[in-house]
Amino acid sequence: MKKLVAVAAIAGLMGSTAVFADAGADLAKGKNCLACHAVDKKLVGPAFKDVAAKYKGDKTAEAKLIEKVQKGGVGAWGQIPMPPNPQVSAAEAKTLVAWVLSQK
Repeated sequence: MKKLVAVAAIAGLMGSTAVFADAGADLAKGKNCLACHAVDKKLVGPAFKDVAAKYKGDKTAEAKLIEKVQKGGVGAWGQIPMPPNPQVSAAEAKTLVAWVLSQK
């Protein structure tokens, strides 16, 4: 019985990772992030994989990027500005940023 519970718990965790990935990808599509970004190549803005690589190991990255998603910014990736996205809530920005930072 204990093995069954452990297997069910592991399966639930694995499933939640897929749900998390889907939520991030769905938000990126729904909030129009993909108009300027792609997962694996530079468009107008950097590839999400490049963002994840740049901020890997930076404990302040999540907070910085959440703010950048909502307020916009310029200079981190050149002189093309990222416009503010006031339609993205703080919770949505957190999900998006976590998803972006998970890209490999």
